[in-house]
Amino acid sequence: MLRLGGRGLLLGLAVAAAAVLAARLMGWWGPRAGFRLFIPEELSRYRGRPGDPGLYLALLGRVYDVSSGRRHYEPGSHYSGFAGRDASRAFVTGDYSEAGLVDDISDLSSSEMLTLQNWLSFYEKNYVCVGRVIGRFYGEDGLPTPALTQVEAMITRGVEANKLELQEKQTFPPCNAEWSSARGSRLWCSQKSGGVSRDWIGVPRKLYKPGAKEPRCVCVRTTGPPSDQMPDNPPHRNRGDLDHPNLAEYTGCPPLAITCSFPL
Repeated sequence: MLRLGGRGLLLGLAVAAAAVLAARLMGWWGPRAGFRLFIPEELSRYRGRPGDPGLYLALLGRVYDVSSGRRHYEPGSHYSGFAGRDASRAFVTGDYSEAGLVDDISDLSSSEMLTLQNWLSFYEKNYVCVGRVIGRFYGEDGLPTPALTQVEAMITRGVEANKLELQEKQTFPPCNAEWSSARGSRLWCSQKSGGVSRDWIGVPRKLYKPGAKEPRCVCVRTTGPPSDQMPDNPPHRNRGDLDHPNLAEYTGCPPLAITCSFPL
């Protein structure tokens, strides 16, 4: 019998994480009394040089005092280019040139926005936020701009996409795979293939996804009801997910074999 406890727990954690993220973003980006507002020219004085008033950097418009991590950000250090500016883009691209150390992230994907959100979590945890920089992400009133609202929306979409990806991975764990010049390729399933621990093994199948150029090998459950069957649906055929419309068998591999070998 299929046990949904593990999958339900993982999805529940993903939903909870999304809710926590939403609340955290509102706390990070919403109005907050006592915050100092910087203009970019003023922030540029905080680079940790002799005579500078401090060592600050900005991420998504939020200004952090990184003096406690001076060895990482002071002049001559590896991340010195981040000091005294908002270089949000470089946190994702790794481009530390002057052209790359900018706050323009308008062309980044939702997954890349999630990388920025992870960096934001890091700075919130390890450094003190001392204010906001007026410009792309905050207006002169200290409130979020439409650009920052769009970032928040993309992060939320990224969280949702991750949740769906987790759900799919639990339903269709990746196959194990190996190749050698002597024996060719081999695909097989186990109770831990794809890093997904479960109480079933499954059989290799091609999974076709809209927009993907090539199918990928996944392990498919062969007994019980389909994963997407609702409790009040008619009796199932005890074929697990074998009849999913996006799946195809591997030519030359027995339909219920847990290993498919393809000699050269």
